[in-house]
Amino acid sequence: RRPFGISTLIVGFDYDGTPRLYQTDPSGTYHAWKANAIGRSAKTVREFLEKHYTDEVADSDDETIKLAIKALLEVVQSGGKNIELAVMRKGETLKILQPEEVDKFVEVIEKEKEAEAEKKKKEKASGSAK
Repeated sequence: RRPFGISTLIVGFDYDGTPRLYQTDPSGTYHAWKANAIGRSAKTVREFLEKHYTDEVADSDDETIKLAIKALLEVVQSGGKNIELAVMRKGETLKILQPEEVDKFVEVIEKEKEAEAEKKKKEKASGSAK
């Protein structure tokens, strides 16, 4: 019988302040990532992050948090209710966002999705009117 194994995500900062993210797996290997997920539905979340992650997004705290929440919303059914998010900044202690903070981001994301859907709807209507 094999013993149970565990995968972990380890985050921190280099001496120069560069953020780092590593994933370890049960075999003992590790890999560096810019964004990643482990656990149930990790493949879906990882594919979303691969498609939407950019260095410009990573330069903004709010945009990075929104990207993480958008990725989780791909696999979570009940909006922000089942999302817990922690933010790590150089020189600060780990901050776990309150549910109200997560809900505010979810509201912004939903409004952005509605605006985009409305824009596509108008483009489709003007395209078919030609």
